[in-house]
Order: sequence, then structure tokens, then C-alpha cells
Amino acid sequence: MPWLLLALLTALCLTGYNFFIKLAADHISAAAGAVILQLVAAALGSIWLLVRHLQGYPLDISRKGAGLALLAGLGVGLAEILTFVVFSRGLPSSVGTPVIVGGSVLITALLGVVVLRETLSWSQALGLVSIVGGIALLARGH
Repeated sequence: MPWLLLALLTALCLTGYNFFIKLAADHISAAAGAVILQLVAAALGSIWLLVRHLQGYPLDISRKGAGLALLAGLGVGLAEILTFVVFSRGLPSSVGTPVIVGGSVLITALLGVVVLRETLSWSQALGLVSIVGGIALLARGH
């Protein structure tokens, strides 16, 4: 499957993640919602790991890879809790989700440039500036 199709499928899954957190936030505490979400995600990941193992794929794990995965898990766990908290305060999904996701895209791109020494074209840099403008416009009045 081409990377763009996979990326769009990932975006669709992330849409469900954000949309259903918004719907759940008024009906469950942030802590309980985050734990349930993480248990389901862990179960799904475990099934995928088992299937891959049964198919004969190697399960390569290095100390560095495991450490970085732990840091990523810490980040997503905190993001889930904070997303529940943000939406439990009544912020519309049409504002909160673009600010959260757009902010994440912007910061990740900046880390890529500064830490990983990746390069951006002028059009890509303009896209990041547009994200900043979009976040500023969305956040006005909230």
C-alpha cells in the first residue's frame, strides 16, 4: 500500500480517536477514559504483535528502540489524559482538535529541523506558518 494511502488511513483512525474522546469526555472522568482507551490500544497492539510473530516476522527489540517507544508511550498517555480534560471543559471539537493536532504537527516538524537536521522547502515552511496562523485564528475567542 502506498505511503500516502497509509497516511490517510492513519488520519482517519486519528479522527476517530479525537472525535470519540470528545463524545466521551462529558460521560467519563479523564483518568477512567484514558485508562480504557489505553487498555484497548494495548490489546490491539498485543494482537498485532502476536499475529506478526505467528507469521514469522522477527520481533527486533533494541534497548534504544524500547526506550524511545517508552517515551512515545508516555507522550501519548499524557496527550490522551489532557485531551479528555480539554474536551471536558466544553471546548468544541472543531476548535480543540485542530489546535491539538496542528500544534503537534508544528512542534514535530520543528524538532525534525532542529534536532534531526531535516530540511524544509519554502512551500513546506509556508505550510508550517499557515498552521501557526490557523491555530491563532481557531484559538481566538476561546
